[in-house]
Amino acid sequence: MNAGQRELSWMKAALPQHVEENCEKNWMSYLENGIASDKKLFKDWNSFVPGSLSPCHLVVAAIQCMRNKGYDVTEAEKYIDAGLKAEAEKDGAAIQVITAKIYQLLNTAPKDPASDYWNYKEYKTWEEIEPACSFPEAKTVDVFSEAFEEKIRAGWLSQLIGGALGTQIEGYLTENIRKVFGEVRDYLRAPETYNDDITYEIAFLDAFCKEGYSITSEHIADKWLELISDGYSAEDVALRNLRCGIRPPESGRFLNYYSDWIGAQMRTAIHGMVAPGNARLAAKLAALDSMVSHSNNGIIGGIFNAVLVSLSFVEQDMKEVVKQTIACLPKDSEYYAMAEFALNCCETSANWEEAWQKCEDKFIADYNWIHSYPNMAAEVVALWFGNNDFDETAYIITMCGQDADCTAGPVLNVLGVAFGMKQLSDKWLQPLGSEVLTMMRKYRRFTIDELIGWTVESTRNAVEK
Repeated sequence: MNAGQRELSWMKAALPQHVEENCEKNWMSYLENGIASDKKLFKDWNSFVPGSLSPCHLVVAAIQCMRNKGYDVTEAEKYIDAGLKAEAEKDGAAIQVITAKIYQLLNTAPKDPASDYWNYKEYKTWEEIEPACSFPEAKTVDVFSEAFEEKIRAGWLSQLIGGALGTQIEGYLTENIRKVFGEVRDYLRAPETYNDDITYEIAFLDAFCKEGYSITSEHIADKWLELISDGYSAEDVALRNLRCGIRPPESGRFLNYYSDWIGAQMRTAIHGMVAPGNARLAAKLAALDSMVSHSNNGIIGGIFNAVLVSLSFVEQDMKEVVKQTIACLPKDSEYYAMAEFALNCCETSANWEEAWQKCEDKFIADYNWIHSYPNMAAEVVALWFGNNDFDETAYIITMCGQDADCTAGPVLNVLGVAFGMKQLSDKWLQPLGSEVLTMMRKYRRFTIDELIGWTVESTRNAVEK
């Protein structure tokens, strides 16, 4: 039946019902304590990260993002005070108009010719990125060995440890973390595996199990629609776009102010795990995934973490892993310039605090704590000064703050893959438990062992195809 025929069939099947009272008000029954769209905007203007209670102002951040992307956002900035006032007063009428006006001004903002952003090439797809990269020759890793399985086990456990550790202090600066908690060398509270970051890796794995290395952005996008009900910032925009039929790579670009943020970078350790020792393949898989919700530097950020993990299968010197990974990136991208800056800070500093202070000084004034750049810099500093030691690297990446769960997870995955289970002490493992919890439509609850087995078997099957 066509659409008209379906509508007619539904109409013919619909029988009148006895209604005892006027139920016009039932149209409002889905709302809770006011207007739902107003509540969402109030939250977009002012909210607190669930795990750490750090402040977040998504609309203001959107303006900041567009400035980072080289646009003149002066006109949009004029409405910030009015928007904050409307949120504080819970003025739904005002918040609707003000927010819409800001987005209109962002969508039509002129380029700022003085912005450094335009001095670099903009990348949209893997086909554009690959020729600009310089990948080392792939090294063979026996994915059918017990050693591979141990590396995957250690990688996942380390990532879950890092996610739990970072969730407790994400959104804060080093100075303020130290003021409250001192030197953070252990969990600050009982760890939990419930973290939205892993959601997207599970969606990728679900598709990868069937498609193997033939996987496409389309496959991943469909898994997002199938499995993921809600997102934040870039992922939220991408899900909205996908539901409207906007497919990758446009799903990551269209009206997506946050496409250079950390969302892709946080979720691409999995691509390194299923492409061990093969930086090019890891980068391709990460780019195809990243394009669903990000663009340009956001995609390159996804490639960055995937390559880190992939190379850690065949190289245990973390300084060498960092240098090789940065060398892979497109030299004419802004992301590469920022990574080179972070590396230079490490090479010219006596310790992690000196290097991180230089990075923090560069990034704090211009970039949101969820942007990919300051978080990439934190990863570089932690891996460089962590001395190939899990505990020391965990300490440094945590103390760097920023979006700490999205950095500690991938960085500690790198250490886990490189050195296996021998560096994971009971202080990290015992409190972690054995289960993973998510907010997905499927896979709400599964064991860490199942996740490890799933990753190992899907990789082996992909290699055999």
